Amino acid sequence: MFLTKSLVCLAILAIANAQFNTNYAAGRSGMVHLFEWKWDDIAAECENFLGPKGYAGIQVSPVNENAVKDGRPWWERYQPISYKLTTRSGNEQQFASMVRRCNNVGVRTYVDVVFNHMSADGGTYGTGGSTASPSTKSYPAVPFSSLDFNPTCGISNYNDANQVRNCELVGLRDLNQGNSYVRDKVVEFLDHLIDLGVAGFRVDAAKHMWPADLGVIYGRLKNLNTGHGFASGSKAYIVQEVIDMGGEAISKSEYTGLGAVTEFRHSDSIGKCFRGKDKLTYMSNWGTGWGFAASDRSLVFVDNHDNQRGHGAGGADVLTYKVPKQYKMASAFMLAHPFGTPRVMSSFSFDDTDQGPPTTDGQNIASPTFNSDKSCGGGWVCEHRWRQIYNMVAFRNAAADAALQNWWSNGSNQVAFSRGNRAFVAFNNDNYDLNSSLQTGLPGGTYCDVISGEKSGSSCTGKSVTVGSDGRANINISSSAADGVVAIHVNAKL
Repeated sequence: MFLTKSLVCLAILAIANAQFNTNYAAGRSGMVHLFEWKWDDIAAECENFLGPKGYAGIQVSPVNENAVKDGRPWWERYQPISYKLTTRSGNEQQFASMVRRCNNVGVRTYVDVVFNHMSADGGTYGTGGSTASPSTKSYPAVPFSSLDFNPTCGISNYNDANQVRNCELVGLRDLNQGNSYVRDKVVEFLDHLIDLGVAGFRVDAAKHMWPADLGVIYGRLKNLNTGHGFASGSKAYIVQEVIDMGGEAISKSEYTGLGAVTEFRHSDSIGKCFRGKDKLTYMSNWGTGWGFAASDRSLVFVDNHDNQRGHGAGGADVLTYKVPKQYKMASAFMLAHPFGTPRVMSSFSFDDTDQGPPTTDGQNIASPTFNSDKSCGGGWVCEHRWRQIYNMVAFRNAAADAALQNWWSNGSNQVAFSRGNRAFVAFNNDNYDLNSSLQTGLPGGTYCDVISGEKSGSSCTGKSVTVGSDGRANINISSSAADGVVAIHVNAKL
């Protein structure tokens, strides 16, 4: 009996450990959330930009049929009608082609999956032509009936774990993941995506589901598709949306044995630091010392599609594209620092927090346009195409697994550190200039600052930094500079 139990425990441990592996192609890092992009546009972006720039993965908006809501708000994507792969982003054939094309250039796909609930009242017609009756909990295109849902009740008390997990989040019909038929349908949906070549999932509203039920669902999933370049026996990377800022009944630690979590404390804390509410010097122990989950359990981000709109966690401290200098600095810190699995946000511009993506006619999503400096137009922000961000993905790739060393601070808001002898970065968030001789850890030579420009042949389109034979360099960042960062690495040596 003991042996059997031990083997079961080992099997569960093996599954869990596999679920923390991002399944990235070698030498790549950085996931980008291409929020509300169309599948054909993502496929082209993988080939034309993300692959060549060293990005490792994409998080895509929900792929399954959702309720069509008046005004086409972004959040209609989080109101499922069925598990048919038809949305405003495209159909199943387009999605399958996108995953294949992205995998072919080393960029993995992570799907935002919504199986805590189905659509709320009013969500009667779907993007794939299916109909539903949320008021009677009837979703014939799955099919789900009232037998598959928890009783109707609202969530009013986040200190009551039963209510948070068994009642309805903002009126969304709450599926019972303890029901074997519901589990079957969810596993069937996720396995189908695995067959199509995805590398993992962001599990929406995981906090609203029982960890034991999720454990059963994850444990039943197929191995990744070796026909898409995954190693035999690979498991889907799972990152669970669990907002845990402390002080509630539900803790992220209930989920970190199952997969990674969305570490909202990282977003909140990095926003406070680069908005000047906390000093950068305090970031010397960045990581679990700040209350974050373990590094391999933490998906980290500056902002996400919810909290850039004031939903979720972080409030007014969250940095977004609307505060570009500090946003780029925070993003550079996240990508330079070894902690966590970073995800870059790629937004569309908005004024109204319900506003959906740019369209051609109020219904169909418009494709982004591209400017000569690689930035986007047509209502798309494309932070992942900002030089200060994509060049820091290359910095992270150059740093690889080198440890954080040579931490320096002026005791206030000027800090610097190296990643071993491979990369070095410095930040100035003070209202006076940084002008210091700092230990970079790098071999002597002249390097291109990848924030102000990039290496082009044997020259640099931006500033260059000279490192002496002792590894030291004079680092200058004016308080009025367009960018408060200087970054150099071995692949940007002239």
